[in-house]
Amino acid sequence: MISAFRLIAEGSEHVDTRIVDHPEFRLVGHAARVRLVRQGINPHIQRHINALPTEEHLRLKALGNTEPGGLLAVSDDLDPDYTEGSELTYLHGVAVSPGTPIPDGLEIIEVPAGRWVVIRTTGPHPQTLQKAWATAAAAWFPFNPWRLRPGPEIVAVLEPTNDFSTATCELWLPVEPA
Repeated sequence: MISAFRLIAEGSEHVDTRIVDHPEFRLVGHAARVRLVRQGINPHIQRHINALPTEEHLRLKALGNTEPGGLLAVSDDLDPDYTEGSELTYLHGVAVSPGTPIPDGLEIIEVPAGRWVVIRTTGPHPQTLQKAWATAAAAWFPFNPWRLRPGPEIVAVLEPTNDFSTATCELWLPVEPA
């Protein structure tokens, strides 16, 4: 069972957030080691995604069966300081419940039960999403009783335009009480 409640931080920038208690789940898809690019489109990730055939995106999307929904951009094994150019594991995939059969050829990230802050954004992509992350770090976390915990960071692109220049997204960050 997933439960959620909403917190609002007052300040110069509004951050649309909710806290979600989520049972264990798995992230499955195609992974690659890439370099962190903090602003704009990450060319390493873009190459990884573009190398996948269209039918693979459809196959993955059909496999997903839990929140966060849809095709996901997952960053794992991140440098704690988010140093530009540091390496991380990027997974293009979906979230599935623990008992879901996984087809051969897909990587799996096991995600234990825990709490997540979910930040919703709408606007130019990826700029709005990147600005929301920076705002959360500078204005939301310092004024709320949560801190990041180890775990993957997940972006669910919910409503993209055809060219992905604008999108509604959810950024899922693993948190624990501060």
